[in-house]
Amino acid sequence: MARFVTTDLHGCLRTLRRALEEVIRFSPRDELYVLGDYVNKGPDSCGVLDYLMQLQALGMAVHCLRGNHDQELLDAAHGRTAALWASAADRELTLRSFGVAQATDIPAPYLRWLDALPYEFDLPDFVLVHAGFDFRQAPEQMRRDYQSMMNIKQFTFDASRLQGKRLVHGHVPTPTAEAQHLANTHAQVLKLDTGCVYRHNPELAQLSVLNLDTFTLHLVPNCELPYPIARRPS
Repeated sequence: MARFVTTDLHGCLRTLRRALEEVIRFSPRDELYVLGDYVNKGPDSCGVLDYLMQLQALGMAVHCLRGNHDQELLDAAHGRTAALWASAADRELTLRSFGVAQATDIPAPYLRWLDALPYEFDLPDFVLVHAGFDFRQAPEQMRRDYQSMMNIKQFTFDASRLQGKRLVHGHVPTPTAEAQHLANTHAQVLKLDTGCVYRHNPELAQLSVLNLDTFTLHLVPNCELPYPIARRPS
């Protein structure tokens, strides 16, 4: 059995399928942890959810966390926010993938699935979260601060607050060379968002899949059909 982690799929279904089916050859003996941000920015948000839900329905050990983009879509779909939940281009791509004109029309099964997602996974040797933790807080408080867990971008890591476990997270696009170095050195904090969706950024544009048992980092280049997205500033 192997344990794999990936994150920040952002509608990149073709790349996800290539990673699981051709690169790591994900099997019923393995476990996959996905750290959120299934939707927005990329071409097929709905397809990514369909694929993950299908794998779970087939009995595959696919464990999914909640990311900030998933929460934003949920809030928009439930009418909980008047703010724009994504850029105009993002909204168009995301809504088109679901075949709807507005977020409140997204079919209920997708919303139920997203609404049931947890905020972290606590494994014997790793803690998995979408963005990170505010380590300035008391341990019990920081692990209930869901906004930070989905959105924080900078923090000072304190392993003592995670019982000495390594932290694995996504959220902030990280150059592939840096992510590879962290995996190679078995770092205490492993960053896995290598900006797969940013197809115009050569230092990004790859989906990272980490083997938690060997620290092998698989980098799978974005293989989506062309879609509109701006180049992300370095």
